[in-house]
Amino acid sequence: MKILYVVNEASFFLSHRLPLGKTALAGGHEVVVVSAPHTGEDKLAKHGLRHLPVPMSRSGFNPLQEWATYARLKQVYLAERPDLVHHVTIKPVLYGSIAARRARVAAVVNAVPGMGFIFTRRGVRAAVLRTLVNTLYRFAFAHPNMRVIFQNSEDMRGFIGHAIVQRERAVLIRGSGVNLDAFDPDITQEAPMRFLMVARMLRDKGVYEFARAAARVKAQHPDWRFLLAGDVDPGNPSSLSVDDLTELQNQYGIEWLGHIKDIPSLMASAHVICLPTYREGLPKTLLEASAAGRPMIATDIAGCREVVSPEVTGLLVPPRSVAPLAEAMLLLGNNPPLRARMGKAARTKAAAVFSVDDVVEHTFRVYNELLTA
Repeated sequence: MKILYVVNEASFFLSHRLPLGKTALAGGHEVVVVSAPHTGEDKLAKHGLRHLPVPMSRSGFNPLQEWATYARLKQVYLAERPDLVHHVTIKPVLYGSIAARRARVAAVVNAVPGMGFIFTRRGVRAAVLRTLVNTLYRFAFAHPNMRVIFQNSEDMRGFIGHAIVQRERAVLIRGSGVNLDAFDPDITQEAPMRFLMVARMLRDKGVYEFARAAARVKAQHPDWRFLLAGDVDPGNPSSLSVDDLTELQNQYGIEWLGHIKDIPSLMASAHVICLPTYREGLPKTLLEASAAGRPMIATDIAGCREVVSPEVTGLLVPPRSVAPLAEAMLLLGNNPPLRARMGKAARTKAAAVFSVDDVVEHTFRVYNELLTA
C-alpha cells in the first residue's frame, strides 16, 4: 500500500516518526513524507523516503495561507491516491483530514499533538482561537474511516467528553516511543550535581521557571550545575531569542548548550531531568529520561503525568511555579539513594510502557483495522 505521512516539518518526522516509516518500507509499502519545504527533507532520501512539499506555516492563521495549505494537500491526495494518510501535528490534522475526505482517501489516521501555545496562552484572543480550533476538529473528524490517536488519556477523555470525537474512533498510543537500546541506565554520573532540561527554548516549556529555580538552589549549592539543551524556535510565538538566553545565563547562572545531537550521552551525564512545561501531549524528553534511568521533575499536567509516577519515578510540581521546583531540586539533589530508586523505577516503566517497538506495532494495528474495514 501507499502511506502518506503529513507533518509540518520534515525534521519532526525524522525525530519522532521515522521508525514508522522504516517499518512500512521494510513491509514493502511505499512511503511519502509531506511537509513544508526547507525543513530538513534533504535527509529523508537516505532512508528511502520520498518527499512532497506543501506550503505550511507552523504558527499564525492567515486565511489565504491556510487555504493554500488545504488546497495543496487536496491536490497531493488526488495525485498520489494513497491508501492511508497519517496526519501529525495540528495543521496537518485539521486541513489534511478535510482534504482527505474531499479527495476520497480510503483511510485516515490523525495523531493529536500536545495542545501547544494556543491552549497555554491566556486572554480573549487565545480563547477565541481555542473555540475555532475545537470547531475545526469536529469538522475534520467527520471522515467515515478514521482513527484519532491521543498521546495521553486525559486529552482523549476531554475530546470524547466534549463530543469532538466518538469513543470508538479514539485510540491511546503514548507518544512516539523511545529506543531503549540507545540509553544506558547504568552509567554513574560524576560530581557535581547536574540538572538538565532538554526542550525547545520556549516560554511555554518553563525555561524561565527552570532558570529562576536554579538561582534559588545555587544560593545553597553554588557548585551545582543547571543545563539547558535545545535550540530557539523562531517559528513559535513562545520562543526565546539568543539574547534572552544569554541574559538568563548571566542573571541566573544556568548554562545554555544549544542544540545537542547526542541526547543519550547528555542524559547519561546528568543526575536529574527537569521539564517545567505548561502543556504537553506526551513529552519525548521525559520518555528519554525514563529510558536513561534518570529521576525526573516535571509539572503536574496531563502529558507529564503519563510518564512521571509521583514519588516513584520522579516528582511533580505545579506549572508556572518556581519555589516548588526549587524545593524538588533540593530534595533530589541532596538524596542520592532516592535518585537511584526513582531512576531504576523510571527505566522499568519505560521498558514496560514506552518502547518504540510497541508504539510501532500498535500503530500498524490501527492501520490494518482501517484498511480491512
